[in-house]
Amino acid sequence: MTRAVRSPDPVCSPVGNTPIVDVLLEVHGTMRRLRLKLESQNPFGSLKDRISASLIDHVADRIDKKIGVIESTSGNLGVAMSAECAARGIPFTAVVDPRTSVFFIDRMRDLGAQVRVIDEPDAAGGYLLNRIQYVKEQLKVRPGLVWTNQYRSEANPNAHFESTAPELLRQVPGPATVLVPVSTGGTLAGLTRFVDVTGVDWRLVGVDVHGSVALCRTSGRRLLSGIGASCPSSFLDPAAATVQYVDVAEAVSACLWLSEEAGIGVGGSSGATVAVALRMFRQDPAVEELVCLCPDGADRYLTTIYHADWRTAQGITTAGMGGAVSYRALGESGE
Repeated sequence: MTRAVRSPDPVCSPVGNTPIVDVLLEVHGTMRRLRLKLESQNPFGSLKDRISASLIDHVADRIDKKIGVIESTSGNLGVAMSAECAARGIPFTAVVDPRTSVFFIDRMRDLGAQVRVIDEPDAAGGYLLNRIQYVKEQLKVRPGLVWTNQYRSEANPNAHFESTAPELLRQVPGPATVLVPVSTGGTLAGLTRFVDVTGVDWRLVGVDVHGSVALCRTSGRRLLSGIGASCPSSFLDPAAATVQYVDVAEAVSACLWLSEEAGIGVGGSSGATVAVALRMFRQDPAVEELVCLCPDGADRYLTTIYHADWRTAQGITTAGMGGAVSYRALGESGE
């Protein structure tokens, strides 16, 4: 059985100080190391914990505590924002869609947020454009309401430049290839700027899903929350980004494989990065180690990714999972 080892990191703060868990694999007879930075260990369970305070601080001088703030979210940011707003006594409205699991909706409401579900698909085959349209309509009819706007606020990539990247550098001084899932693009943009400023020897690879137009691809139906987007990222230059794409079955397969082989539960965006890592290991024997930024854990996807009925309803069958389970997890690495 694979056991996980946490890499020591001296950072100690309420948000951050998330561990890296290493898993040794044998791929085509060669030992490889898969390194997983588990953002599920943040206080409210995701990478989005890192940006919620920054987004609110960025507009703090405009916030009326009787009216509050609004944000469009697929789930994780909504939970983090709900907690941050509750702590500050600020009313919060989360705008979600049918792909947002009951876990997220219940958690946001438990933290005091109002939740609005937008259930009409947009022209791009998702819901994001209609979620944003609803936010804009609310700004017109509720004077004083403030939109934190994770899609355009520089507080988004800045939080990763100031928090995620320095912490990762202490754990992975380089050289390294780091796989980063793309949604708004804020994480990849913040890490890219950090590499440019510091010169750290990281190769950053964005991971996106087919159907996403975050980096100007063809739009299509998307099933997974937390990765991909119905509109281009305002933070990234598609021509300058290195990106690998996966489909839903690949991402889900990787989630199930990691849970079964290593006992580590991750969400769909994390599964997408793991799927790309396995692909890169398979395709290039020279690739010995890869780092995956894993935004959240399995706990919020028990009724979707980790539920056989959901997978069957979405046409994701065991037959489509062979590419991931052909790998064998052998053990753990030490620091």
